[in-house]
Amino acid sequence: MLKKYILTPGPTAISEDVLIEHGRPLIHHRSPEFGNIFAEVLEKLKKLYRTKNDVFVLTSSGTGAMEAAVANSFKKGDRVLVASSGKFGERFKEISEEFGLEVIHLDYEWGSAVNPEDIRERLEDDNKIRAVMVPFSETSTGVINDIESIGDIVKDYPAILIVDAITGLVTTDLETDKWHLDIVIGGSQKGLSAPTGIAFISVSDKAWKLIDQSDLPKYYFDLKAARKAMQKNPPQTPWTPGISIIVAMNRALDILFEEGMERAFERHRAMANASWAGAEALGLELLVAEPGSRGFSTTAIRVPESIDGKELVKIMRVKYGVTITGGQGKLAGKIIRIGHIGYVGMFDIIIAFSALEMVLSDLGFKFEVGAAVSAVQKAFMNNNYFNI
Repeated sequence: MLKKYILTPGPTAISEDVLIEHGRPLIHHRSPEFGNIFAEVLEKLKKLYRTKNDVFVLTSSGTGAMEAAVANSFKKGDRVLVASSGKFGERFKEISEEFGLEVIHLDYEWGSAVNPEDIRERLEDDNKIRAVMVPFSETSTGVINDIESIGDIVKDYPAILIVDAITGLVTTDLETDKWHLDIVIGGSQKGLSAPTGIAFISVSDKAWKLIDQSDLPKYYFDLKAARKAMQKNPPQTPWTPGISIIVAMNRALDILFEEGMERAFERHRAMANASWAGAEALGLELLVAEPGSRGFSTTAIRVPESIDGKELVKIMRVKYGVTITGGQGKLAGKIIRIGHIGYVGMFDIIIAFSALEMVLSDLGFKFEVGAAVSAVQKAFMNNNYFNI
């Protein structure tokens, strides 16, 4: 029997407590029992987001919430600015173009962070830009963008700020209200380590002004319908939600707050730092060269030119039972990505780098056996997070 481990940027491993909740007998979505659970989830999501704004729950992946943000906020032909340095920034472009928006591209090399001052310059030059869209944590590269600075800039212009925080929430501090973030998108299967299938989206008063004027088509992802249903007592969703996922997510949120938000951020930093140390001990190059631009959800590692990254990922999963991910788009076959997000502990990271060493050996790469594992162990041993 091959024991299996999942260390991807999402979906993430799920704790036993959350799995138990997910497996409970189904309750009806219009029952008072579910309504009370849903009300709890909504309040806990506000706490997670650090916002007084409404947070809506959608039964979809994070991409559904990205589409909802676009479909609800604009009129056809509106001009938007998309700042992109990876696959999910490009997804904002693709969705916006699909809905007939005029998209201004602010593109960066994959592995580089967005420069907030570039956004300021574009907004200063063009008062017709209705929104700025940017990922907080770019899952395809492991880059973290300075959303706090971007929010401080955008607040002074008519445009709203739409943030993909799907892998940023829980892994890194995010202050929705304090940072002036108008629409923030999250997902159940990332830092919360809940089952896949729920997205959430917060909406500011500034964003509602655009939503009230929107003429783009929407039905299932209509946030006005969601707001109307949420005003009932107890609150509801307009359509049948992912009942069991929401019940499980309620427990996942409790676990997060029992740990404490700051401790969760520290834990993700510890996992990331150890992963960086493991890669560097093997002589491998991290995709994100600038340490201050590295996010804490995912470590993207360039594979040696002699090795096919896709084959590496396959062998690691099939032969050793450890699932990581490869590159997307232009980085396919050129990088691997190790997720250290959500329900991941230090021994999971040690296992990941032990398996990586074995695969690299299988593929003929020369290195000192045990170098990565030793570096990961030392990083954990020297990290104050693990002090009792």
